[in-house]
Amino acid sequence: MFTGIIEDLGNISKISVKKNGEFSVFDVESKLANEMNLGDSIALNGVCLTIVDLANNIFTVNVIKETLDKTNFKDLLLGGKINLERALSVSSRLNGHFVQGHIESIGKIIDIQSNDNQVNLVVSLDEKSLKHCIYKGSIAIDGISLTIAEINESNIRLAIIPFTWGHTNLSNKVIGDYVNIETDMLSKYVEKIINY
Repeated sequence: MFTGIIEDLGNISKISVKKNGEFSVFDVESKLANEMNLGDSIALNGVCLTIVDLANNIFTVNVIKETLDKTNFKDLLLGGKINLERALSVSSRLNGHFVQGHIESIGKIIDIQSNDNQVNLVVSLDEKSLKHCIYKGSIAIDGISLTIAEINESNIRLAIIPFTWGHTNLSNKVIGDYVNIETDMLSKYVEKIINY
């Protein structure tokens, strides 16, 4: 379980593809590595993964084909920046919202508009993800807990404050890039109960 509050921007230092592209190994350099243990869960761009190796300031995760197919991991490049968050501890403050690290879909950035106080990010979503969005509700974009400022027929607008823009990999995004989407899990439970 995570909160969507990004702790560090990791640097992808190595990508190894195994077994005909059905399995990948990512090495990520991060200042958080010294505070991690083997077997810990960590969210990379909102994807919950397990730490399988640690050395110096680098940790290693395994990524299966299902994850590569369902996330923006297939677009990651050597040297790229990736959002990192360690799993929530029982004593932690819940500053964002409950994020499971289970990506539902990928969204496409269709507009970026900036002014002195915020960046408006417009993301196109599939119908299923859009159904779970509510005005002023929470959504995780590449693992970042954000508030939905506007909903249209096929997209949402997110108003990003300068701190979030500068401390996540959103500042590296351009129109046409894809982001990992996890909608608020509470809406999915409500839908399940209603349709039961």
